[in-house]
Amino acid sequence: MSKQSLLDNYVGVDEVAERLNIHPESVRRLIRQGKLPAIKFGNKWLVERATLEQYASHYDPRPGNKATLL
Repeated sequence: MSKQSLLDNYVGVDEVAERLNIHPESVRRLIRQGKLPAIKFGNKWLVERATLEQYASHYDPRPGNKATLL
């Protein structure tokens, strides 16, 4: 399996922000708070596509609404 095919399973902060309709810094905040699982690869945060889709299905970007993976 090549590096490229492994990285195809992950998306960056900008793509996550677009999918969730929030600002990229809000995505970084969710990652820092441990609410959105991610890995740091070099200088970038990467979120697994499957995790993002699961998270997005329960996420409400309005203030005060809590998103959870479970």
